[in-house]
Amino acid sequence: MEEYTISELAGEFGITTRTIRYYEEMELLHSHRESIHHQRLYDDRDRVRLKLILRGKRLGFSLGEIKNLLDLYDADPTQREQLIQAVAYGDKKIKEIDEKISELQATKEELLEFRERFLELLREGDK
Repeated sequence: MEEYTISELAGEFGITTRTIRYYEEMELLHSHRESIHHQRLYDDRDRVRLKLILRGKRLGFSLGEIKNLLDLYDADPTQREQLIQAVAYGDKKIKEIDEKISELQATKEELLEFRERFLELLREGDK
């Protein structure tokens, strides 16, 4: 099993070592210390977990939601509960995105109305 230092993982995923330490504090990752150099070391499992954490963040999941999914994965090797929960979280995010899209569409329409009014005032002023 390959081992990675905190700097190697940070460099590979384009994040800071502080971010990785924070994920450890949140119990999303679990390093072990090498006794000779007192370095944090991570294994392949932690590398995969970090990849999943970052993917979850990119998709809009909170760290708490990500932790729940990772904990379910650890507890249920069949991944059934994790998949059920992931679908529920995904449905929730889709609903939030749809709501944001509606809000943005309404804002866009309002801005277009203001723009038309302002252009009309400019045209009237040019007469």
